[in-house]
Amino acid sequence: MKQIQIINGPNLNLLGVREPEIYGTKTFEDFYIEIRKKYPDCAIHYYQSNHEGDIIDTLHKVGFMYDGIVLNAGAYTHYSYAIADAIKAITTPVIEVHISDIYAREGFRANSVTGVNCKKIISGKGLPGYIEAIDEFLK
Repeated sequence: MKQIQIINGPNLNLLGVREPEIYGTKTFEDFYIEIRKKYPDCAIHYYQSNHEGDIIDTLHKVGFMYDGIVLNAGAYTHYSYAIADAIKAITTPVIEVHISDIYAREGFRANSVTGVNCKKIISGKGLPGYIEAIDEFLK
């Protein structure tokens, strides 16, 4: 059975209530239930943290044994060289996902320091971007 880890970064615990015009009205917890139903033959794990070090620790923990990591590092995407280094250090491939189109928002958001070390970046497809990333790992 393949194992996929989803890691969400800061403020993504507020999906469903935070800026619904950008991020929608569905909570990630509700979406995660849908994901697990869609992939019953895959072990999909979910972790969210607002703390950079906790995200790095989770990357280290699963980064040598899982089949894929779907990472939405939130604002850390744009400046966390520590998370970028953690991605580079592990052997599990990482796909970076962003619900909104980071290239069409404020200028600073267009820069992804973490994405440089990822297999792929999916941006602006809403929550279905996570599905696209999981499908990529299950090919």
